[in-house]
Amino acid sequence: MLKIEFSAHEHYVSLKEDTPKPIKINIPEWFKKLEHGKKDKNFSYQKTIKGCIPFLETLTSGYLLKTVVDYKLEHGIHKDKEGNRIISTKNPVKESNPTTKFYNAIEDSGWGSAVDMMGGSLNPNGGAHGPNQVKGSPFIKTNGNLPFNKIINPWTIKTPKGYSCLFLNPLNNTQQDYFSIIPGIVHTDKYDQEVNFPIIINHEKYGNLDLMISKGTPYVQVIPFKRDDWQMTIKSKSTKDKLKNLFWPLLFLNNYKNRIFNKDKTTWI
Repeated sequence: MLKIEFSAHEHYVSLKEDTPKPIKINIPEWFKKLEHGKKDKNFSYQKTIKGCIPFLETLTSGYLLKTVVDYKLEHGIHKDKEGNRIISTKNPVKESNPTTKFYNAIEDSGWGSAVDMMGGSLNPNGGAHGPNQVKGSPFIKTNGNLPFNKIINPWTIKTPKGYSCLFLNPLNNTQQDYFSIIPGIVHTDKYDQEVNFPIIINHEKYGNLDLMISKGTPYVQVIPFKRDDWQMTIKSKSTKDKLKNLFWPLLFLNNYKNRIFNKDKTTWI
């Protein structure tokens, strides 16, 4: 069995509930409660997504990262002419100078110092990227044309030789939509530092924000995969393949699960 290693300072290792874990332990409650299907008023059996193996695999593949401290987010803050802070919902104040700030709470020292994202990282637990670094991208509008906050992840991730990790927002399992990470791929067999995550604040939906991102918030799905060379081909289907397509719907009920998924299932522990 292949092994993936998550290492960090002993303080973070001691946070048992918030250490990385197989993401299958975080299946959303709505999915757990969902029935596989039921008959409608015409006695036609209607299946739900509960029996969709491809959907289930998005919820169970890989590992989950959670925030290891409380983050205080102040995004799109405006000040009036006297310098007093204004928290508005959607409409910026023309005379103001909007900023985005990230505070973090270290358990043994209370609130940390403010991280002024207009000027870059002033704290090892935070960081930022300016909008000019992604000029022309749709991220800028979503983020309110402000610098991008960054969560400093304490975990160094190590995979076997030839394996990388895909970092995503939890697939089909967003428990909050105030922010999302910018996905990426890292060669974790060679890179021996922490992987940090720039985040996009959902300014388009919420406007200016003043809220707490609680410690233990799920925010990253880690999926290791083997790097390999690929070559694409395009061709017409053979008669045999066409016949397979023709008869597949007749056998579809549990066909994918029994003939494909169960014979080649990936174990995540």
